[in-house]
Amino acid sequence: MTDRLRTSIKASQFTESVIREMTRLANAHGAVNLSQGFPDFPAPDAVKQAACEAIQADINQYAITWGAKPLRDAIARDAMARRGGTVDPEAHITVCCGSTEAMMATMLAIVDPGDEVIIFEPFYENYGPDAILSGATPRFVRLREPAAGEADWSFDPGELAAAFSNKTRAIVINTPNNPTGKVFSRSELQLIAGLCQQWGALAVTDEIYEHILYDADHVSMASLDGMAERTVTINSVSKTYSVTGWRVGWTIAPADVSGAIRKVHDFLTVGAAAPLQAAAAAALAMPPGYYDGLAATYRAKRDRLMRILTAAGFRCIQPRGAYYIMTDVSAFGFPDDVTLARHLVTDVGVASVPGSSFYRDPSGGRTQLRFCFCKKEETLTAAEARLTAWAR
Repeated sequence: MTDRLRTSIKASQFTESVIREMTRLANAHGAVNLSQGFPDFPAPDAVKQAACEAIQADINQYAITWGAKPLRDAIARDAMARRGGTVDPEAHITVCCGSTEAMMATMLAIVDPGDEVIIFEPFYENYGPDAILSGATPRFVRLREPAAGEADWSFDPGELAAAFSNKTRAIVINTPNNPTGKVFSRSELQLIAGLCQQWGALAVTDEIYEHILYDADHVSMASLDGMAERTVTINSVSKTYSVTGWRVGWTIAPADVSGAIRKVHDFLTVGAAAPLQAAAAAALAMPPGYYDGLAATYRAKRDRLMRILTAAGFRCIQPRGAYYIMTDVSAFGFPDDVTLARHLVTDVGVASVPGSSFYRDPSGGRTQLRFCFCKKEETLTAAEARLTAWAR
């Protein structure tokens, strides 16, 4: 007789989020949380005020399933101003419950069992489970740490080309990248675009850190020749406007793909919070100076945490985008990254993320920890005091 209490094979192929687990441990031990990537400082006043006004104006019922029109219009204007081309808010945009749901809805909409999805590693930990839940087989291509004299992480073009085949349905590109801080160059994206066109694959790009850059330029895959019709661009208000708890994200996709995403999204979550969609539209109207100030603020925080970690004995890899620092911890003599991360959170009082959670094979990250610097000065100062005492 079949055991009716069994769980799915899909769910057995991945674990709960290690990042969110580290936040729970940080809370339990009173640690400084440099693990999960959420700012601990206020969101812009204008954005918060827009949310309050929307609630008071009784924008509190269901929005149109694929997104309130004012937000879709704002997303289209912003996308066309930044990448060019035509974005039709009626046909190309789906507003989701954060970029996380946007990625899941996209995978379910474009992938059939037996298809393959290419993912660069180290990767944001959701991408592997997204592929598995959608029935795809993930194929991983390694990003390599910058060698002496190199500015950024890189990949082997031959290894990437070998990952493509007649089974390839899509490739996931996260730029700027979490966890590495890599910013994919125009030439790298053009290489990927050529392979997508050669094999008839889609590019799924996660661009939520597009405004958080240091001495680098963001290039959107959809802006390259021939790629608007085969790219799904994912973004959200979470990181740019420091509202990670709002869960308002979106996809921009060709009309036929967008139609499939909308159907999946409808039955996953119905829709994102209506008053927060109104506030997101207001956020997208922030003046250009806001984005310059955002990048400058995060550059200062990056440099601050780089100094703190280096002084404590970590070998840091300087990010060119996003707000994370990957570190090499092999010199500390711990048996693996998980042991060191747990020691830091329980005994030192600073939370990080074990590098192994960003790799298909955990051994790939056994000598790495990720720290985030989207924190106020008081938080970074507290981390500095604890890490300095530990280093001594």
